[in-house]
Amino acid sequence: MDFTFSLATYLVLVVTVLYILSNWKRKALNNFPPGPKGWPLVGNVFSIDLKKPQRTYIELSKKYGPVFSVQMGRKKMVILVGYETVKDALVTHAEEFGGRAYIPVTKDLEKGLGMIFSNGENWKAMRRFTITTLKDFGMGKSTIEETIAHECSYLVQYFASFKGKPFDNSTILITSVANIIVAILLGHRMEYEDPVFLRLVNLNSEYVKLLGSPMVTIYNMFPALGFLPGCHKTIEKNIKELYAFVRRTFVEHQKHLDIHDQRSFIDAFLARQKEEAKHPETNSYFHNENLVRLVRNVFSAGMETTSTALRWALLLMIKYPDIQEKVHDEISRVIGSAHPTYSHRTQMPFTNAVIHEILRFADIVPLNVPHETTRDVHFKGYFIPKGTYIIPLLSSVLKDKTQFDAPEEFNPNHFLDSEGNFLKKEAFMPFSAGRRACPGEILARMELFIFFTSLLQKFSFRPPPGVTNINLSSDVGFTSVPLEGMICAIPRA
Repeated sequence: MDFTFSLATYLVLVVTVLYILSNWKRKALNNFPPGPKGWPLVGNVFSIDLKKPQRTYIELSKKYGPVFSVQMGRKKMVILVGYETVKDALVTHAEEFGGRAYIPVTKDLEKGLGMIFSNGENWKAMRRFTITTLKDFGMGKSTIEETIAHECSYLVQYFASFKGKPFDNSTILITSVANIIVAILLGHRMEYEDPVFLRLVNLNSEYVKLLGSPMVTIYNMFPALGFLPGCHKTIEKNIKELYAFVRRTFVEHQKHLDIHDQRSFIDAFLARQKEEAKHPETNSYFHNENLVRLVRNVFSAGMETTSTALRWALLLMIKYPDIQEKVHDEISRVIGSAHPTYSHRTQMPFTNAVIHEILRFADIVPLNVPHETTRDVHFKGYFIPKGTYIIPLLSSVLKDKTQFDAPEEFNPNHFLDSEGNFLKKEAFMPFSAGRRACPGEILARMELFIFFTSLLQKFSFRPPPGVTNINLSSDVGFTSVPLEGMICAIPRA
């Protein structure tokens, strides 16, 4: 009995001390953004919807303003809400808010390498190389359009094979889009039925889904619990398997490397590595461990947003057949039976507006990838110290009532003026903004336009027979993915 009492007393004492220290630290941060009071040890975790935290953050902003803080475990986070606030942070104060936050679930695997989870000179070198190499392999040019159009032809054949009967489009859309970035990374596409290709795609999809799961959020709060089984272990296993594939692949590329005939992203990296090896006195970032992580980064980012957007696109066309019909009419009038090209978008204001509205409404990366302040900063009347975890809430930008008339509704008129011309909106930030904006945004825009118009040129999309309710809810995950379901692709006459 005495031992039990002593242990209970000890635990109460520890919790009390931690609570006092937490409050003392909060007071010590003079003029830190306000936020709800939290519990000792766990902070605000019980008051946040861990499945859809963006919903809680938007509600909290109504009380605490567009810059506020929450505490998850012992980690303080600052949430930035609304277009003006997010733009000011990511664009006007790009340097101060341009760091990448420390995320326990990825730390030991990424080791600060690659591009997405790195900082400093390594990040700059990998980002510069990625953008330059993507452009060299056609990003923004007609050469990559040919690759996309070629892949679309395979996708159209696949859809047509069902002859209007219901099928699940989720995996095929992911593999089709993935094949564009695979062709750049490896120098060739992969067959849809290739078990290695399907394994890679499934590993990445599971990783992205688990990254936003409540259990991984809890692990990131208390990484000392990493010895326990859970989703974080699955993430670790998946990433290691992806790394192993990349290592096997670049070893093969090394055997046949011709620096004068670089046929892939990996070839370009290895050629750069070989060139810099001539100058051992310099600190080169072009080593194998960076290559492994960079390839995985580009593979994951290169397929996730666009494939998810296409899934939303077909679902929304089924939900709103009148909008689908207008897209059909514009495609018939402008493109006819020709192959869609990215340049067609300038003659197709309605279709262009529909695609923009799909990306806005779908809110694919609601929380953004977390940032970190690189130095102390005074922002919007508050003091935010160096190393603070920052969430620039993209969901609040894409659904900002000051920028969009009916942000909760799917309405292409958000991107059309009174005369039906396409209307550019500065608050359109599905790819983020500033120094950490998606380096492949141009490629993603090209893919989405050509895939979407190619499919709508050939098919009308309908729900399966007997289905009348089209569910627009999203699954739990780091990205907002539609729930799995069947569709019908009816060939157009």
